[in-house]
Amino acid sequence: MKIKRRERNAVIKALRAGVVPRLGLQHLQVGRAKEIAEITRDIEQLRSGGATIRFITGEYGSGKTFLLNLSRSIAHEKGLVVMSADCAPNRRLWSSSGQARALYAEQARNISTRTNPNGGAMAAIVERFANKAVQEAELKGHEPRDVIRSKISHFEELTGGYDFATVISCYYQGFEQGNDELKNAALRWLRAEYATKIEARKALNVRTIIDDASIYDHLKLLALFVKDAGYKGLLVCLDELVNLYKIVNTQGRNLNYEQILRIINDILQGSAEHLGFLLGGTPEFLTDTRRGLYSYEALRSRLAENTFAKDELVDFSGPVIKLANLSPEDMYVLLANLRRVVQGDEPELPDAALKGFMAHCSERIGSAYFQTPRNSVKAFVDLLAILEQNPEADWRKLLNETEIPADQGDDMADIRDSNEDDDLATFKL
Repeated sequence: MKIKRRERNAVIKALRAGVVPRLGLQHLQVGRAKEIAEITRDIEQLRSGGATIRFITGEYGSGKTFLLNLSRSIAHEKGLVVMSADCAPNRRLWSSSGQARALYAEQARNISTRTNPNGGAMAAIVERFANKAVQEAELKGHEPRDVIRSKISHFEELTGGYDFATVISCYYQGFEQGNDELKNAALRWLRAEYATKIEARKALNVRTIIDDASIYDHLKLLALFVKDAGYKGLLVCLDELVNLYKIVNTQGRNLNYEQILRIINDILQGSAEHLGFLLGGTPEFLTDTRRGLYSYEALRSRLAENTFAKDELVDFSGPVIKLANLSPEDMYVLLANLRRVVQGDEPELPDAALKGFMAHCSERIGSAYFQTPRNSVKAFVDLLAILEQNPEADWRKLLNETEIPADQGDDMADIRDSNEDDDLATFKL
């Protein structure tokens, strides 16, 4: 498969920075066939009106973000809308001081479709809904305003739905009248950019905003709305859930876990439609019985591993997908894919250099070079960049003279080793 220049540049730039590219992932993919097949099956379930949730766990650099971004691309190809964001100290699932609204706002800014893969697709989605209503009105000989009202009336029965329907109606009014100010006000509301109800009421005559307490209800509303707009469903990708694990205050952490429990219960009980979640985190975030999801008994019972999945036996049908380590063979294929992306189908770097690079990594940082390959991948792309800009350079000499740092992860060890008393710690919720 030939890679486009735009994709090539995006891939190289991202990998050299040590982050996962959003474009061109299909040119790098290696292994993970069973995991991708299971996620694709989930996406088909969303398309048919169901709801799903998956937890993707793995060590730092093991490929969680890569798999989430690849799933995002698959969802686009299948006609889904995708909302994505990273959890952070100021972005979480529950809070009383704006962090939950900040997470929703970040997801709304990153909302994407196949034709708008880089985010910022909220306006296009609402515009598509309005255009579809206008076309339907023309076919039936009805007034577009009446068709819009009919299409949004069922939202009024749902939690938060009355003001949601009002905002969509305001957008169409601005669409019909050429009033960009009204359209922008409606989009601001949908993107959770109003911090106060007074401001929203003045602009749109609504009594509520998307706030900390209502983000999940609005995700369910948005899933139904994108379906009415002609898409197949909504996939929510949240990465770095380890930041919930890092919340020091026990009560604040448990309230975030209760929000996860609510989502799981809704999905298992069929209370959500066309809505899926992919949640990425470290193994500690899941299995730590003191601070992780397993510390919350209701979650532990729902997310427990299949007891028959031992040794080399795996079960991908459960809610948790644990990313296995890449094998050395997978790592070799990945390096070959990287070489093809950078140097084309007729690469200058010989196969011997791939084997030499793997031997170099194994000698310097041990088996971690393929178990958590992020640093090795970055180092290999750096090597290719040097060879491209310095044709006289010898790859053998470069390998012998260069140290590749082992992946240090982050401060997880400090969290595990800390002796703070959760119940006495102070932390703003």
